[in-house]
Order: sequence, then structure tokens, then C-alpha cells
Amino acid sequence: MTTLLFRWVLNCVALFLVMKLVPGMQIDRFEDLLLATLAIGLLNLVIRPIILLLTLPVNILTFGLFTLVINGLMFYLASHLVDGFRVTGFGAAFIAALLFSIISSLLNMIFGAINK
Repeated sequence: MTTLLFRWVLNCVALFLVMKLVPGMQIDRFEDLLLATLAIGLLNLVIRPIILLLTLPVNILTFGLFTLVINGLMFYLASHLVDGFRVTGFGAAFIAALLFSIISSLLNMIFGAINK
């Protein structure tokens, strides 16, 4: 349970950093940051595998690069689910998802060993 909570906090930090880096992204309050991180996590847990399975032929043809588009779509969808989390367009969502993946991975690598 603590590992899950720890990773959620790391993803909140990653989302906050992405918000500061991507001009087309805005989060109004701290609560919205927490909800947006939760929404992105739940979308990636539930909907993303279904979409990846449905788009498998396209993903194979693009050597997996279409996964980046799906990640951007999850970000864009999360911005529609959480009121205080706004992404201006799909381009901003695409870049935000890419940066979020990189920053989240780096934070998990750095602080993941500390949590164990």
C-alpha cells in the first residue's frame, strides 16, 4: 500500500513539473493535481490496454510509435474528466504525455530504490 501511495506522489510531482514545462497545460488547484494524477493512472490501467489491443496492427506497422499517440489521448481524455485540469489541444497533450513518461520514469528510478 505504501509503495502505491509513494508512486502516486512521485507521479504528482512529475505531473506538476510537466505542467510547468508545457505551455498548453494548466492545473488550477492542488486537489486537481491529485485528481488528474489519479485519472491518468486509472485511464492507463483500464482503458489504455483495450485501446492498445484494438490498435495493435497500426502499432506494429509504426514499430510501436503509435503508443505515443495513445498516451497523448489518455492525457487529453483525463483533461476532460477532471474540471481543474486543462490541456489546450492534442499537441500539448502529446508533448505532456511524453514528458510525463520521461520524468515519471526518472523519478521512479531515483526514488524507487529508496522506498524498498
